[in-house]
Amino acid sequence: MPDAGNVRRFIEQFALLVDQHAQELTELDAAIGDGDHGINMRRGMKAVIERLPADSSAPDVLLKSVGTSLISKVGGASGPLYGTAFLRASKAVAGKVVLEPADVVILFRAALQGVIDLGKAVRNDKTMVDAFEPAVDVLQSSLENGKSMTDALAAAKAAAQAGSDATIDIVARKGRASYLGERARGHRDPGSASTALLFTAAAETLGVPAGGLGAPGGGLGAPGGGLGAPGGGLGAPGGGLGAQ
Repeated sequence: MPDAGNVRRFIEQFALLVDQHAQELTELDAAIGDGDHGINMRRGMKAVIERLPADSSAPDVLLKSVGTSLISKVGGASGPLYGTAFLRASKAVAGKVVLEPADVVILFRAALQGVIDLGKAVRNDKTMVDAFEPAVDVLQSSLENGKSMTDALAAAKAAAQAGSDATIDIVARKGRASYLGERARGHRDPGSASTALLFTAAAETLGVPAGGLGAPGGGLGAPGGGLGAPGGGLGAPGGGLGAQ
């Protein structure tokens, strides 16, 4: 079950993936938004890592640190949205040392609700909610149906990617992209793409047994698990960022 060590690795892995995909995220945003999503998220996650408490053994303390750093350092909509998500997640698991499967669902459900409350978006508005909500729903249903944490998080990762893929054919109803009308169709929502990275990071860390990243079947680039793995990560054939 995830503890503060897993949560720390989750945060670090998300920062790594954002850094690796910052240019792609910015290019997506340039097509239908302000063109700064990747730049802002990279700057924000850099600040997150610099400010992350080194000695905390509490998941909620780590998550709260992420939220406050993002809100203070990231401009545009992404800072407040992701910052609120992490703050809500922190509050949802306050006082927990080890996260039970139900706690992980509660954590992500609270984060999603924070995004919805702040952004006033729902499914099919062409926002990060289109990736976030199906991922949380699949995570919950998978665990309720007896799947392991590892398998449930892998399913959530796939659902987030599929949700992001679906935004390509949606006409935006929220944000700057909504001003483009039909011209927004054919472009992936950048917030949904970074949300897919969030759940990729979760799948690669929160479901990993003791031993951390790099353990068999769990680390970045591991068979069936990492970014760019066949059928799994952003950039994978037929499914990922930039796929036709």
